[in-house]
Amino acid sequence: MIYPTRRAIVLAFAGAPVVVAVGLAAPHLWTLGAGWALAVVALMLADAWLAASPRRLTLDLAAPASLGVGGRAEARLSARFEGAAPRSLELALGVNDRLVVETPRQTLRLEGRAGEAMIGLKPVRRGEAKFESLWARWRGPLGLAWVQRRDEPGLVRPVTPNIQSIRDEALRLFARDAALGVKAQIETGEGTEFHALREYQTGMDLRSIDWKQSARHGKLVGREYRAERNHPIILAMDTGRLMCAPVAGLPRIDHVINAALLLAFVSLKLGDRVGLFAFDSRPRLSSGVTSGAGAFPLLQRLAAGIDYSTEETNFTLGLTTLQGQLNRRALVVVFTDFADPTSAELMLENVTRLLQTHLVLFVVMRDEELESLVDQPPGEPDDVSRAVIAGTMLQQREVVIGRLRRAGAQVVEAPVGRLGPDLVNSYLDAKRRELL
Repeated sequence: MIYPTRRAIVLAFAGAPVVVAVGLAAPHLWTLGAGWALAVVALMLADAWLAASPRRLTLDLAAPASLGVGGRAEARLSARFEGAAPRSLELALGVNDRLVVETPRQTLRLEGRAGEAMIGLKPVRRGEAKFESLWARWRGPLGLAWVQRRDEPGLVRPVTPNIQSIRDEALRLFARDAALGVKAQIETGEGTEFHALREYQTGMDLRSIDWKQSARHGKLVGREYRAERNHPIILAMDTGRLMCAPVAGLPRIDHVINAALLLAFVSLKLGDRVGLFAFDSRPRLSSGVTSGAGAFPLLQRLAAGIDYSTEETNFTLGLTTLQGQLNRRALVVVFTDFADPTSAELMLENVTRLLQTHLVLFVVMRDEELESLVDQPPGEPDDVSRAVIAGTMLQQREVVIGRLRRAGAQVVEAPVGRLGPDLVNSYLDAKRRELL
């Protein structure tokens, strides 16, 4: 494709005053106007003919094998001319709605008829990222014509949960514990199993003394217990309309998936079994439980396939289906959100039913937008109204969360940036206290 540059347009209009003046002074010379325009067009065509040929340009686009939603990635674009080449060319990349190109247009300086450019990419939604088109254009030697070429790379890359941030956070958590050293900690209580007998030492729990064995051995002997492993951990994610609303630049469900995968990574490392369950108006995913660190890639692929939904969440169908699939006591981690106490009634009813058999860890994001409205100093009457409404909504959220705690649920309410670490800390606390 060939089209004029700004210089050619300015040159064409620059002759207009002269042509008008000549036309007024000598009307029979009106053809000079057409001649001027034709001369500019001829120069533009000559410039395009002298420019580097699009057929001699080779464009290559390379992108990472997968992209993590909410993270950042780079695509490498290389250009090479065979024969004559311009000093620079402009590049533009067209993508679908799963990606945002940080710099839509770049100027690439060529050295030795070749050059490379790094294009920043920001994945914003899970799914398939498509690199739909690639434009390159350059000027002729006179600077009057643009020569443009458009390619269709046909490159498709999966946009998955941001595994890199999950690994970094998990390594940070484990490294923090490792830095303090490893200490054997024996826990007693419901959910532990007998490990061995040992001579009683100062500081041991008096309840661990085995009086019969002490009488037999003639000295105080205590029982050692170890925490049970192989517990089923079910990550139940609400994928309904409210969970697809954006928070901190990403849909809530993407923040939830990142936190859930972080917990899955830690749980598998600690010997527990993990399963995924997703539901909106009906159950969408039920993976069953799996164990071992090697199962994490499977959970990652399953989580990447969880779609965005515009349907209302049916807590009765979703949680009843989940409860019917569990044949032993499990830790059920429920990720959800609610708008008001009325819409939360069915959720409360079904979570309470789950609590009769299972340990429920209820995870909800703090509504930082409402909190900012409450804390914002009023500048006009409308600010006062907004602050009062926001305060009322926060009080209603606290009522629902309070009812969950009184029913026996463990509640994690955290900002988006702390959702994963706070969830892992609550899980580790539940294991320490042997709540399972």
